[in-house]
Amino acid sequence: MRVFITGGTGLIGSAVVAELLAAGHAVTALARSDASAKKATEAGAEVVRGGLTDLDVLRTGAQQADGVVHLAFSNDFSSPEALARAVAEEGAALGALGDALVGTDRPLVTVSGTPHAVGRASTEKDPLSTDGAVGGRSVSVQRALDLASRGVRSSAIRLPRTVHNEGDGGFAGLLTQIARRTGVAGYPGDGTQRWPAVHALDAAVLFRLVLEKAPAGTAWHAVADEGDAVRDITAVIGRRLGLPSESVPEESFGPLGPIFATDQPSSSALTRAALGWQPTHPGLLEDLEKIEP
Repeated sequence: MRVFITGGTGLIGSAVVAELLAAGHAVTALARSDASAKKATEAGAEVVRGGLTDLDVLRTGAQQADGVVHLAFSNDFSSPEALARAVAEEGAALGALGDALVGTDRPLVTVSGTPHAVGRASTEKDPLSTDGAVGGRSVSVQRALDLASRGVRSSAIRLPRTVHNEGDGGFAGLLTQIARRTGVAGYPGDGTQRWPAVHALDAAVLFRLVLEKAPAGTAWHAVADEGDAVRDITAVIGRRLGLPSESVPEESFGPLGPIFATDQPSSSALTRAALGWQPTHPGLLEDLEKIEP
């Protein structure tokens, strides 16, 4: 099929594009900058120029495709206001993509984070929280899933807190960036809170499987590591960078502080059983050993 993808040149999107092309699909990638356009073209994708705010471009891209994968997000966590703008921008973009597919029975694959379940690993059956700094993303995802009743084969892949490749990516990647800037590989609280993770190349396989065969209105978990303790994550980061690993105030992480402090392991047992997905690439702690000082 011909797949229209947003966010196709990021860490996750690049892996998804490569996986789709290797499986024989054709890919058209949304590209906002010359650099992104060049990267997508070199990967073997066709390019449509535009960004998430170009709603007409999004609608046309979706209408001309056999399926859509939405991954783009501004990732501006600099302030609560910036994050709110990013969430609203994504919501409008996802709405435009979904509206363009109504009545076609074509797939729309979007993303969210894995949910939080108190005292246990969350599963595919747990609802997403609509509270907090990124709760608006959950609202947008649910609206997309509700399009199943309007002739869209919509589905959502719930990504863990860290999607990694070569020691970079996700919340662990943010911790590395913060450590380089502050001189401390810090974690909030006592660091026993657990974060799930997945290698980007494993996640890419799940995107392809969901695009090809997931039923409408379904949610799936791209989780390989059910939960690594954050202090174990920062211990590797600190050792690789030659920096101390220690607890720092939750406020040090800005609007993401409450999320960073939450224990949020997650399971993918139902996804593996239903779709035959099996992660094969290195886990997070092993992959973080590739961080360069």
